[in-house]
Amino acid sequence: MRDYVALLERADDGSWSAYVPDLPGCTSYGPSREEAARNVHDAVASHIECLRETGQPVPEPLSLAEIVHVA
Repeated sequence: MRDYVALLERADDGSWSAYVPDLPGCTSYGPSREEAARNVHDAVASHIECLRETGQPVPEPLSLAEIVHVA
């Protein structure tokens, strides 16, 4: 099992997008943060399946996320 970081960003219209830095081109979106988070799970699975089916290497997850608190 591999754990990939997915970054979620809120758009100006209130919708959310998600992307996975270690899987270039792997993106998703949703009208809410929760739906975007669910959708990106499916996107990662589909992306990896496509890489395997086409004989391409599946990148190892290397990215980490850190929450930075500022006063």
